[in-house]
Amino acid sequence: MDINLARTFLMVAETGSFIDAAHRLNITQSTVSARIKGLEDLLGRPVFERSKSGADMTAAGEQFHKHALALVRVWQRAQLEVSLSDQHRDHIAIGAPAALWHGFLLKSISRLRSDAADVAVSATAALSDVLTQRLIEGTLDIGLMYSPSHSPGLVVEHLFDETLILVSSRPNDNAPGEDYIYVEWGPAFDIQHTQSYPDLEPPPQVVNIGWLGIQLILANGGSCYLPVRMAEPLIASGRLYAVSDAPRYPHPAYMVYPKDSDNPFIALALDGLRALIRPAA
Repeated sequence: MDINLARTFLMVAETGSFIDAAHRLNITQSTVSARIKGLEDLLGRPVFERSKSGADMTAAGEQFHKHALALVRVWQRAQLEVSLSDQHRDHIAIGAPAALWHGFLLKSISRLRSDAADVAVSATAALSDVLTQRLIEGTLDIGLMYSPSHSPGLVVEHLFDETLILVSSRPNDNAPGEDYIYVEWGPAFDIQHTQSYPDLEPPPQVVNIGWLGIQLILANGGSCYLPVRMAEPLIASGRLYAVSDAPRYPHPAYMVYPKDSDNPFIALALDGLRALIRPAA
């Protein structure tokens, strides 16, 4: 299938408009229409419901969406690896949530580049479900995450345990306050948090990454749960304070990678990640 069909489909899905998709892709609206028609002919199903207000994906379009993403990602990876082939022996793609990049995974990239300077590295920050999908697609070699999904063909290996602590912009807090920011650290944290604070009102601020929680607290004040690893530099500098009486929660981190792969540098990268946590073991 022409990869431009998938790219055009994704742009229409994102913008909800053939006209806007044409502007974003710098092509004519008739070209967009022709590509979508060609895609629908190939699939044997309409992928968009057209109306005066725009274009909405049909049930078939919703089903095709994840495959279109996979097609484009695979093609992008192929282009990248071919373009790097003259200067680099191989290529490895590593992804993790922003919290695991912060102060930990950055060190692994430095180590990998030192051990294999002729291997190109692609780094991605994304949530666990996106990383898992890319591992299944084959466009990611190693994913680090807190809440991995067990999928056929993927190995889930425990790497280390974080500790989540409550931090505040005020030195005398002893519990979450009215400006508490709930960070979505995953199902296990949610269960433990609910058990610790059964009477806590639904927080008025909810974020899905710890980095955003930090930025909101530093800008506006408040409190949230963070890994000790992320909190310690801010506590040491006096910008945040640990709430000493608040419960602490274990938060395991995992490496997820293909059971079978023809990329020899995955093993090298995995060993580097394991070595990073050995001194603390």
